Amino acid sequence: MDKKKTAIILIILILAAVITYVVYQKKESRNKGNIVTIYGNVDIRQVQLAFFDEGRIKRLLVDEGAVVRAGDLLGVLDDARLKATVAQLENEVNAQKQIVAKLHAGSRPQEIKAARARVTKAEAAVRDARITYGRVKKLSATRFVSRQKLDDAKARLDMTLAELEEAKQLYSLALEGPRKEDVKAAEARLESLKHALVLAREKLKDSKLYAPAAGIIRDRILQPGDMAFPERPVFTLALTTPLWVRAYIPEPDLGKIALGMQAEVTVDSFPDEEFDGWVGYISPTAEFTPRNVETPDLRTRLVYQVRIYVCNPQNKLRLGMPATVQIDTAKTRHQGPFDPSTICKDQGQQS
Repeated sequence: MDKKKTAIILIILILAAVITYVVYQKKESRNKGNIVTIYGNVDIRQVQLAFFDEGRIKRLLVDEGAVVRAGDLLGVLDDARLKATVAQLENEVNAQKQIVAKLHAGSRPQEIKAARARVTKAEAAVRDARITYGRVKKLSATRFVSRQKLDDAKARLDMTLAELEEAKQLYSLALEGPRKEDVKAAEARLESLKHALVLAREKLKDSKLYAPAAGIIRDRILQPGDMAFPERPVFTLALTTPLWVRAYIPEPDLGKIALGMQAEVTVDSFPDEEFDGWVGYISPTAEFTPRNVETPDLRTRLVYQVRIYVCNPQNKLRLGMPATVQIDTAKTRHQGPFDPSTICKDQGQQS
């Protein structure tokens, strides 16, 4: 009786194992049907860094292999002349501001009073000249004075009248203040000097070279003492953020993937480690498979370029590494903009 029970239990266990194995195999087969495998390389992107202006290099602060962040100072030009130009223009701007302020303020009260006093003085001179001329004219009629004296008195009267008119015009100018044209000309010169100062300050800023993005210095081309020009690179910067794998997918599999699909990336250096990624770009045009991409299919078939953004914990992935990408078409896609820094941060990793 015990043998029969044992045999029945054994049969049940065998049937359960068979059923479990069949279900597992079906699941694995289904999962394998959802996996799209493609091949490529961790993309190499680099920037040739050069100073915006020319000058002699004073200092270079990084060497080849240095890891830099966006905004890090990399090099400095000799900026003595640029600083002197900025200081000169700052003084000229301040001086021109005083001139403009003076023109806007107009005549001072003392200047107006002085102009009025000159008018009063000229009026007194005219009155005296008229009296003298009247006396000489009467005497000339009785021939007690010569004709010359009469002419001299008349000339003196005319001169004092002209001086009075001049004093009145100067008084009017003192009341009205500077001409509008003079004020506008002074203001225009001030604006011109301000713009020149802004340009000089920008040139001073351009004497420093900053990293435009995070990356690794691959080459240090120039050295302190060399002459730098905008068209002459100083460093070659390999960009590491964002990091992606440039891979290629055959045309028959193109309809299986879409933007935002999750992917797993593996490289030969870390065969037991998978790096999380997602599809961030699919080329709209086909091309022949590049020769440097190892695929099990024929190299001559048409493929589409795919960009797989990948999270890079501890910076294990290196530029140019051959990579294998597996895309699970059954998993949920990332929603919204594919910002590598945000998504990898959410996963507790650094990109």
